[in-house]
Amino acid sequence: MSPDTLVSTLMPFPQGGVGAVLEASDVQLPYVYRVTKYDPADRDEHGYYTGTEDTVSDHGGIEAAYLQAVASFAGDTGISQLAIREPQVPSLTYLGVDPPADGFGLDGLFPVGASGFHDGAEVSLDVGLELVRVMLRGNGAWCRLEAEDTFAVHVGWDQYLYIGSCRPCEEALARARVLGLFPERLEASPYDMVNDDDVQRPGDDDFWAGLHWAVAVGRAGLLEETYVEGSSRWHRLDRDTVDTVLAGLAPRARLAVWPALSSDIDVVLGSLPAEGLVEGVWQEKDGRIDSAVVDEDEFPELAARISAADAAAPLSVYAEERAPLFTAVMPDNDGVVRARWRTEPTPSDLNWSSLKALHRGDIVTGTVTHIADFGVTFVDIGGVEAMINVPELSWRPVGHPSDVVSVGQEITAEILDVDLIRERVSLSLKALHDDPMPLLTRQIGQTIVGRVTKLVPIGAFVRIEEVENGLEGLVHNSELAAGYSDSIQVGDALPVRILDIDPMRRRITLSHRQAAPEL
Repeated sequence: MSPDTLVSTLMPFPQGGVGAVLEASDVQLPYVYRVTKYDPADRDEHGYYTGTEDTVSDHGGIEAAYLQAVASFAGDTGISQLAIREPQVPSLTYLGVDPPADGFGLDGLFPVGASGFHDGAEVSLDVGLELVRVMLRGNGAWCRLEAEDTFAVHVGWDQYLYIGSCRPCEEALARARVLGLFPERLEASPYDMVNDDDVQRPGDDDFWAGLHWAVAVGRAGLLEETYVEGSSRWHRLDRDTVDTVLAGLAPRARLAVWPALSSDIDVVLGSLPAEGLVEGVWQEKDGRIDSAVVDEDEFPELAARISAADAAAPLSVYAEERAPLFTAVMPDNDGVVRARWRTEPTPSDLNWSSLKALHRGDIVTGTVTHIADFGVTFVDIGGVEAMINVPELSWRPVGHPSDVVSVGQEITAEILDVDLIRERVSLSLKALHDDPMPLLTRQIGQTIVGRVTKLVPIGAFVRIEEVENGLEGLVHNSELAAGYSDSIQVGDALPVRILDIDPMRRRITLSHRQAAPEL
């Protein structure tokens, strides 16, 4: 099994770039240095180190030299505060040499506890140096430490340190050499954030309105909150808890929405795979939700935990099979998404991205894909499925959509509405054509001969236009000439006078009684 087939939270730790961004600086720091304890002379022709230095922290003088070097570069740059970016802790796979420390080495670093270790958290330089120590020792936690467009510190494998600055930092370079370290100029840090153009949906008001709707209709019932790469919390959702869950989310958390846990425990147990890896999620009797990623050796223990649960669900840990309903990343308090990590876009996320580009009043071209039995016409407009209701097909009466359009036909229509919550687009075909009814107002008072199209208890409808599906008016029973009430038939030619045309109410009032004397 290759780790590349697992979802990102199960990838080897630490990682390089893992994200997409809605707002982030792409400014490349002009001065980047690799600072190590390894003499460049001890490398072979391929650049691999061949010396005798150990690749783990000595927890002593060399480690202290690294920290002093970081402090010197920060001092030359004028930095006293750093921001934590893309924090991570190990999950399924941990490839460090030293075992993870309790609390991943973060104990005592943040006044609010481990919850202070989140993307965007501002820390003092002293705390930043302690985080560098944690990473050098391989205690478990990892992050990028940055001051936007000014300074960056990345800790890589085997005690490789990468420091970027907006200044050349010549004094810091000299200080690093005095400390016995070897700084080398690079074009860029291999741990720089790699931004891409993948869809990233923000956890904004539209997202939460959509989640409310999805929960209300029974589509969604579980929220996965990844607050640090490699660590998640699970929240069971119902109509009354969505807002409470929102209020308790970690800053810049990644969110994945799932169907509700199943209370049919026998079905859940029967759906566990025979081998490989699976993530079990279950709700304890006290309401707490737990999860665990296990292999086949641990299936019996997982099955025992699920058997005692109120509800549960098995989730695949393989990227091609792990499919939440939709995802998002929480924005900052000002509504801007500054978190650079991304979620893997779902079909719903891709649809949302396409919907965001559509606006009411836009003119679009698409292909009719389906005409439903209930009369709605479905149209593909560049990968988005839009709908045309029967009244929007034509200004004139329509018995069935197939009277106007056909499957495979290319049409041009106007967007009436874009519903981001239900992911629906409504179109109008008739909006691009002139309404013939206002033009007919010129004929008020005239007498014409029309064809009877329908009989109703209060009278008869008569077509007054000599076109297919022409506009129709009502001849009330009181406006039929004497003797016609019982003898009139659908298809009869009937002389009528146009008494009134109301374009707003779409009503045409006719009289046969007043027209008969003229014919």
